[in-house]
Amino acid sequence: MRVAIGEDDVLLREGVARILAEAGHEVVAQSGDAEDLLRRALVERPDVAIIDVRMPPRGEDDGLLAALQIRRRLPQSGVLVLSQYCEPALALDLIGDRPEGVGYLLKERIGDVGSFVDAVGRVAAGGSVLDPEVVARMLGRHRPGDLLAALTERERAVLAVMAEGKSNPGIAQRLFISGASVEKHITAIFRKLGLESESSEHRRVHAVLAYVRQRDALR
Repeated sequence: MRVAIGEDDVLLREGVARILAEAGHEVVAQSGDAEDLLRRALVERPDVAIIDVRMPPRGEDDGLLAALQIRRRLPQSGVLVLSQYCEPALALDLIGDRPEGVGYLLKERIGDVGSFVDAVGRVAAGGSVLDPEVVARMLGRHRPGDLLAALTERERAVLAVMAEGKSNPGIAQRLFISGASVEKHITAIFRKLGLESESSEHRRVHAVLAYVRQRDALR
């Protein structure tokens, strides 16, 4: 993969670059400034851009704004946003109506090198990755009468794990249930969320977005 990195913490930026280089990937651009990173990304057209949410020049959501620009101007490039805090609203802004090639992770996940590199690869390949804590907060913020209320506790647990991008075997391993049980729960989830005809390979993220939007509409 060809990767661009936007992170104003020099040590963290160099650490991510080394992790990816050791995994056999090419870091084509690095910057501690969001506007500079955006300029470089538009020139290099990386397979994936890894960007911190809060970056100079303003030190606010400059990184997120750069990520949104890359999503709009380089639709073939994946974007993986890193944040120090769990902010589900930012994840939803980034995903929008197109979950393909987008990810949102807490910075602490970088410590799990294997999972981090795997997440970068999935986003670069057009997949979707949501941090488990972000998904948990989305799942936990529901009220009686919304779509989520129709799901059982086990179905909510399955939905939380599959929104992270896990395959059915991965869900089974995480929750210590059989593959057949996973398939049964996923079928029920799609039916209850009105996604039975959804054929996209990103239907797991679509499922999360479906009930989050329904929840917001009920407020």
